[in-house]
Amino acid sequence: MAYKLLVLLIFCAALVGCASTPRAPIDTRQSAAQPSRGPVSPSDRSEALLIALMALGVDYRFGGKSGATGFDCSGLVVYVYEEAYGIRLPRTVIAQSETGFAVGTQDLEPGDLVFYDTLGRPYSHVGIYLGDGKFVHAPKTGSTVRVENLRSIYWTKRFNGARRIEIRL
Repeated sequence: MAYKLLVLLIFCAALVGCASTPRAPIDTRQSAAQPSRGPVSPSDRSEALLIALMALGVDYRFGGKSGATGFDCSGLVVYVYEEAYGIRLPRTVIAQSETGFAVGTQDLEPGDLVFYDTLGRPYSHVGIYLGDGKFVHAPKTGSTVRVENLRSIYWTKRFNGARRIEIRL
């Protein structure tokens, strides 16, 4: 079943990619007080999710920012938002944690960034929320991009917050 869903998502991504027109890159540096200009439809956010899911299985590489050479956590986020929306996000987790605006866990939407303390300091890890309590991320050396449950004890204890990036299409 999961395999069929993944194949369907990849097929949809190919269709979206073929049907979309190139967008000029947007430099998105928003303050926490800046609200979204309105709801973005789920289909608009799905492009990022499809790109993130296509990165599943790509090796972790510190400083990595491409599917060909590997990703680290913030590099995956930069890659996904650039490819999906032409949005240039900051490269570091700390800078990404200051972009967009804060959202509570009860308000998480697919495409939101979720932040964690995995190195004994706040905002040392980032992932992309997929929905249904799951997120995709590039975890650590020796691992690959994968999906995790943010409600697990490990991730719940380390959660630092979430941010929503405004998408202007």
